[in-house]
Amino acid sequence: MGEHYFAERPGAASRRRTVDLVLPDLHLRLDTDSGVFSPDRVDAGTRVLLETVPPPPQTGDLLDLGCGYGPIALTLASRSPQASVWGVDVNHRALELAGFNAKIAGLDNVRFKLADELDPGLRFAAIWSNPPIRIGKAALHDLLLAWLPRLSPGGLAHLVVQKHLGSDSLQRWLNDQGFPTERIASRSAYRVLRVTSRTEGHTR
Repeated sequence: MGEHYFAERPGAASRRRTVDLVLPDLHLRLDTDSGVFSPDRVDAGTRVLLETVPPPPQTGDLLDLGCGYGPIALTLASRSPQASVWGVDVNHRALELAGFNAKIAGLDNVRFKLADELDPGLRFAAIWSNPPIRIGKAALHDLLLAWLPRLSPGGLAHLVVQKHLGSDSLQRWLNDQGFPTERIASRSAYRVLRVTSRTEGHTR
C-alpha cells in the first residue's frame, strides 16, 4: 500500500482534489490530497459516525482525535458554533488541509494542531474519532489512554470502528480500563462506541 496516512510528512506527490460531505444538516466541500486518510471520498466509517451520533455539547472544548482533512471537526464546529473545537493529527499535510477547509467553510471556532501543541490542561466535553486502527493495537491503546482521560467529568467520546478490525474487543478493553463503553449504533460493518469518562478512582 506504500506510505501510510499517519506519516508525519507524507512523501507522496501532491494531488489536490475535492470531496463532498453531505449530511442532513450540512454540506461541506473539502479539499484533500495524496498522503492523507481517505483522499478520494469521505470515509464510510466517518459518515456512519456523523450520521448516528447525538448532537455534541453546545459549549466547551470538543476534540476530533485523528482529524485528517477535517470532516469530523468541521461537523462538530458547525453543529456547536459556540463551542471551541480542536482537531489533532500527526500528518502535517492533513492539518494544513483541515485549516484551509475550515476557512473556506467560514468556521472560525475550530483549530487544528499537532498533539503536542495542544494545551495539556485542556479537558474535553466530547471526543469524536474515527481512530487510526491500522497503527496497531498497542499504538492505538496508547493513543486512547493518552486522550480519553482528558474527558471532562460526564464527558463522552464516540468512536467508530469496523467490526472486522476489532470493534468488539476494543469495547471490552475500554471497559477493562475503567471507561464504561457501549455500542450505540451498528451499520455497514461499522460499530459506533460511546465511551464515558473514566470512573472515579480507577487506574490503569
